[in-house]
Amino acid sequence: MPRPPLALLQGTLDVIVLKTLSWGPMHGYAIARWIQQVTDDALRVEEGSLYPALYRMENRGLVKAEWGLSENNRRAKYYRLTAAGKRQLVEESTSWSHFAHALGKILTATQQPA
Repeated sequence: MPRPPLALLQGTLDVIVLKTLSWGPMHGYAIARWIQQVTDDALRVEEGSLYPALYRMENRGLVKAEWGLSENNRRAKYYRLTAAGKRQLVEESTSWSHFAHALGKILTATQQPA
């Protein structure tokens, strides 16, 4: 039986989108598709979550949007990281790495609480 898609913890979508854009400018559909592909379908970002996140990050100066043509010659808004977005990605990646390491210790603990 296939697993249901994982729910994103609050605050994770921004770092996921920032990482996605670290590969270069992308339009919204390409961002969602890459996340789905790289996670083997475990994470699916719906439009109702993705675009508000992109607008929020644009307002914070983490991404910049410009109109362009998609692969199928349709007008699309492309998002790219700004210098502030790159700095934010480094900060959030470090924080998430520490969190994942700590969570791993908890999940593999063999000593019960005192």
